[in-house]
Amino acid sequence: MESGGRRGLVSAGGPVSATPMLRQDSGTGAEARVRGPGAVRARRFLLCLYLVGFLDLFGVSMVIPLLSLHVKSLGASPTVAGIVGSSYGILQLFSSTLVGCWSDVVGRRSSLLVCILFSALGYLILGASTNVFLFALARVPVGIFKHTLSISRALLSDLVAEKERPLVIGQFNAASSVGFILGPMVGGYLTELDGGFYLTAFICFSVFILNAGLVWLFPWCEAKLSSAEKGLPAREDSAPWGRTDGHGQATATPRRSTASARPARPPWLEVASTLRDMKSLVFSEMWDIFAVRLLMAVAVMLYYSNFVLALEERFGVRPRAAGYLISYSGALGALAGPALGPLLRLYGHDGRAILLHSSALTCLLLVLHAAARSVAVAVLCSSLLAVSTAVGRTCITDLQLAAGGARASGAVIGVGQSVTAVGRIIAPLLSGLAQEVSPCGPPSLGAALALVAIFLMSLNRARYGGDGGGGGGGSDKLKRA
Repeated sequence: MESGGRRGLVSAGGPVSATPMLRQDSGTGAEARVRGPGAVRARRFLLCLYLVGFLDLFGVSMVIPLLSLHVKSLGASPTVAGIVGSSYGILQLFSSTLVGCWSDVVGRRSSLLVCILFSALGYLILGASTNVFLFALARVPVGIFKHTLSISRALLSDLVAEKERPLVIGQFNAASSVGFILGPMVGGYLTELDGGFYLTAFICFSVFILNAGLVWLFPWCEAKLSSAEKGLPAREDSAPWGRTDGHGQATATPRRSTASARPARPPWLEVASTLRDMKSLVFSEMWDIFAVRLLMAVAVMLYYSNFVLALEERFGVRPRAAGYLISYSGALGALAGPALGPLLRLYGHDGRAILLHSSALTCLLLVLHAAARSVAVAVLCSSLLAVSTAVGRTCITDLQLAAGGARASGAVIGVGQSVTAVGRIIAPLLSGLAQEVSPCGPPSLGAALALVAIFLMSLNRARYGGDGGGGGGGSDKLKRA
């Protein structure tokens, strides 16, 4: 067995939905199935990551619905409240790529701990905010460091086999979505108590501290031992697990020899180098993938931007019933994660084809929702949209990672998050303009944008065909960074 081979998680002698395991390298490219204690260790590591995703969104979703009410109670005008609210998206826009690159350099464990602890600090300040200044100050560390989910997805990409990556990321998204469903229920109950907002913010802070402790106690050493049992030496360079963790996925042989031939550089120089290569890669190799991500993100955001208002104006549905429908849709989206296993087998692990078809379904459902004449049709479209968008998000992330390569998975996911942040800035403006025309305007405009995304994917289908979404054409550039 060659020491420079890749390794990750594969299923233990079964289909892709079986228990994942650390995979062995094979000179012929075939994946060796490994049975035994390694399967238990691999599964435990994945379950820990799923729990991190659940706790992250559980804590955040307790507070998010209460922010606008709290800042208003502090005496902020609608304009000031809007500026403070948009500061989070703006900070995320610039910090996502930077933090992603940083996690590639210093390691996933260190970056996860730092991001979780600084986010906890932000929610602690939020729980003590008795004026608008403290409220705005609390959003700064959260806006810069709230990247737990992105780093966790990058860590999953480091660990899993390419064919299993969509399934494992889908399961991670499902676990996170469950937290987002339960959080608002707990937060809504707590806010009715005396000092409810401050209590909710402190509980959110406690959840993040618990998450940091969980990451600290992760069985990192067991993941290293699983590699050692199979004769796979731990890496000594900085990515993707980093200097702190001392184990992880090996990259190509040229990268290893280059890294060993040159002296170690300071982390900030490594980050700057990765950012330079990432810039050229985005504009030359991956522009269409990120364009599709932006178009589909804005399309879905337009649909949700006036969802409650449109249901009330078109069908007389009360906001409370609309809220129940949103929770129901969120539950369906969470269930879409485990359903990716059979879907992947049906498509022969062709992530690009799944993305194309899920985007086409999303476009069709947006058209049907805009043209719906009854509540039943609107509910049906909402239900199916929850599934199609959940599948699409997972597949576009997998396609990014396949095209960008594992050397800088954190940077690739970070750029994707920055693109989504751009969508969050654009979508409210487009939604307002579309609502001037009709309550059906936002979903109609979203369908048009989704159609453009489908056209882009159809033009470039040859580039990203093949198993697991294909790609990898840009990874060599990042490996030479």
